[in-house]
Formats: sequence, structure tokens, C-alpha cells
Amino acid sequence: MAFVAPTAEELGLYLGLPEIDGARADLLIQQAVALCETVVKPLPDQATAVVLSAAGRAYVNPQQVSYETIGPMSVQRPSGSGGLYLTRADKAALKSAAGRGGAFTVDPTPATADPSPTYPVDDGYGPPLEYEPGWGWV
Repeated sequence: MAFVAPTAEELGLYLGLPEIDGARADLLIQQAVALCETVVKPLPDQATAVVLSAAGRAYVNPQQVSYETIGPMSVQRPSGSGGLYLTRADKAALKSAAGRGGAFTVDPTPATADPSPTYPVDDGYGPPLEYEPGWGWV
């Protein structure tokens, strides 16, 4: 099944807003999808949560204001403020949903490998075939 981008109505529902600017929401969703595709392409079906999260952050707080004091007006913005971005957790979630990341094992043995030994086998090496109690291998 192919990834289907969320709608502006779904973004409004995700944010808990009774009304939403449809054109702005569509633009942010489109840009969030493009940004997510820089991490994983094609996007898995579970990427909807990451797309809504990134678009929701940009819709609610477009200038990334980190703290605000109302009287007498004080606002703090990070350097390079504003815009749409993916957090480290967003990128990890995208990779995990796509089946990437985590521990894995690589077996370098070819499928056609023969399990028999390739070194010379010496039949005379090792203990004799008979064991006598008290004397050991004789």
C-alpha cells in the first residue's frame, strides 16, 4: 500500500483546532512530506504521524518561539528561527517505520559453500581408538 498524505482536515483534528487555514495547512503538509522523503523514500504508511507532527509544529508555532512574556512583551527565538524541521526522534521514527536501523547480522558465507573441511585431515592424529581404565588411551 502506498503512502497517502494527510489532509488539512486531519491536521486540524490532530491539533485540536475547530478551524484551520486549508491552503496553509496543505502547503505545510506538502513540505513536510518532501522533508520526510529526504530521510526515507518511499515513505511507509506509518509516516503519517511524523508528517502531522512536523506540519503541526510549523502551523502552531511558525517562528519557533521558545518562551514568551506578555507584559511588557518579551519573546525569545532560537538562531535561524522559523520553518519546518524534523527532530532526531522524527528521523528515527521514519527509519524504524521503513524497517531501517537497529541491530542486524550479515553472513558473508556464500549459499553454495560446502561445510566439509578444506584443510588436510590426518587420520593418525589424536588419541588411539581404545581407552583402558587406569592407563588412559593406549
